[in-house]
Amino acid sequence: MTRQYKLHTNFTAGELDPMLLGRADLRAYENGASTLRNVLLHPTGGVSRRRGMQFLAELPGEGRLIGFEFSTAQFYLLVLTHERLDVYQDGTLIQGNISAPWREHMLHDIVWVQSADTLFIAHPELRPRKITRQGPGDWRIDDIRFAFDTKGRELIPHHKFAPPESEMTPSGTSGTITITVDHPTFDADTHIGVPFRLNGGEVKIASVTGATEAEAAVQAELDTANTTRDWSEAAISPARGWPNTIAFHQSRLVLGGAARLPNHVWMSHINDIFNFDPGTGLDDEAIHFELLSGEVNAVRGMLSRGELQVFTSGGEWLITGEPLTPKTVQARRQTRIGSRTDRYVPPRDVDGATLFVSRNGNKVSEFTVADVEHSFTTSDLSLLARHQVDDIIDLDYEPDRRLVYGVRADGTIARLTQYRAEQVTAWTAQVTQGQVISLAVVGGFVYLMVARENGAFLEVLEPEVALDSAMTGTADPATTTWSGLDHLDGQQVQILADGRVKPPQTVSNGEIELDEPAAAVTAGLGFTHEVAPLPPLPENAMGLSYATRTRLVQATFRVQETADLRVDVGDGPEPVLDREFGEQVLDAPPPSVTGDASVRALGWRSAGREPVWRILGTRPLPFTLLAVTTEMKVND
Repeated sequence: MTRQYKLHTNFTAGELDPMLLGRADLRAYENGASTLRNVLLHPTGGVSRRRGMQFLAELPGEGRLIGFEFSTAQFYLLVLTHERLDVYQDGTLIQGNISAPWREHMLHDIVWVQSADTLFIAHPELRPRKITRQGPGDWRIDDIRFAFDTKGRELIPHHKFAPPESEMTPSGTSGTITITVDHPTFDADTHIGVPFRLNGGEVKIASVTGATEAEAAVQAELDTANTTRDWSEAAISPARGWPNTIAFHQSRLVLGGAARLPNHVWMSHINDIFNFDPGTGLDDEAIHFELLSGEVNAVRGMLSRGELQVFTSGGEWLITGEPLTPKTVQARRQTRIGSRTDRYVPPRDVDGATLFVSRNGNKVSEFTVADVEHSFTTSDLSLLARHQVDDIIDLDYEPDRRLVYGVRADGTIARLTQYRAEQVTAWTAQVTQGQVISLAVVGGFVYLMVARENGAFLEVLEPEVALDSAMTGTADPATTTWSGLDHLDGQQVQILADGRVKPPQTVSNGEIELDEPAAAVTAGLGFTHEVAPLPPLPENAMGLSYATRTRLVQATFRVQETADLRVDVGDGPEPVLDREFGEQVLDAPPPSVTGDASVRALGWRSAGREPVWRILGTRPLPFTLLAVTTEMKVND
């Protein structure tokens, strides 16, 4: 029988997939964990209890959050819900209930891009819109209106959906005319108001007689009433679908995909973003191209960096040109991962790389330059934590802490700590009572839309709050009655009063009643932080063996500024700090201690399946774990 010691100095590989329990040969096994839940992983290796979520407002329903940064000092949060827009600044509503054209079922597929004081919105069921900040508390929503040329033609992208040989005949050149075509083209429900071009002019459909005949109002006089094959209609419209995506690139507005043209991309004139007329192909004129491959690659997202990155259902493309003009533009597929087609998950720029979610939602990939020839490659950031990255529906990045947040369809968050140069790629899980619906990082704050028992709430991650959906308050003089918890009415909340943990209470009529007066109170929904290592890999006389019997003798935990440490070594979680640092002083907040605390254990177990210790913390108190030393006996 031998005695073995192991020093666990960091968790920089994050929580690993249970499928890796047999991969002791991986470097990640040494620095990983079997469970890292509701903790914040530090790049130096330790973990702390995560930030709580402070309640800001009750929302009219579920929807989507979008960050809006107007300047280095003006940050706004746009809350999109059913037929409504609300604008917040620093967590405070500054303009609410703005009438909006989107419906609840559309919100998961809304695409946006910001330019100065305007946010451009795209959705396949809506004409593109713009949300304009006219002042801090003055916001409006308008249709995007395309430019017109001197003849009165609308400079919207055009396309001929009929066969090339199809012919159109106008009955005249001005006023209200009849146009006929030898191929079924018109739809009575969707073609009203759609512009058609022929014979140097333009008409708009006023009424549809049949699939091959319509009445039209001439907008720009036709040169002739002759039959022609050179005709087209608006490529994006109620009849053919609106753009799936929208972006800006090199002073051009870029529209990507539509129901009938899912793999097409249109780029406006330079510095004339509502003009999509291709003209004669001059360098500053509009660009139109199709992403050609063996299958139709529907455009699902775009991101402007040095080049235009286009994310489609079947792969990732790079749009280049030096300079980018109608003659020099090149579209090359780089990789073949594919992006989600059932919803829009925005690709994110993270330290020079682009992170995006795969087509099935179960992979977060990194799109980066591979070599000096400027080709791109993708790497799977979720390979070792596949169980964490499941059905990602929203994605954002907090640069100050180098944290990537992936909202899952089940309402939990898969959170990635990434320091590429330091080779830290670590996933942890954030769980709350309820479901996170959407998330946005703006102005250094992480805002969340959360569906809870009593409705949909807007909340923000707050370092000084150790509970979720929490409210904080102060009173002078101290009082026993605390109100303002209407959003948690009927639910059990945890309470921190003057730094002391009080027994949980059920909120009644938005109030809680303390057993003694307090001057400062935090109340909210509790959550449990959990840390557990991977199963040990003991070495007996025959070498490493999963069949070896082991016994934990002692585990020593090095903590920093920690007020509560509860460890389970087989008989349930037990407080550990009191044994090393003495009992807590009665009626005083628990002290935050820094040092080493040990726990001893009994009982033999088979190695290779279960961790030998587990930290479980439910109290809203500080916790930071730096390292763990274990002493074990191994049966030879």
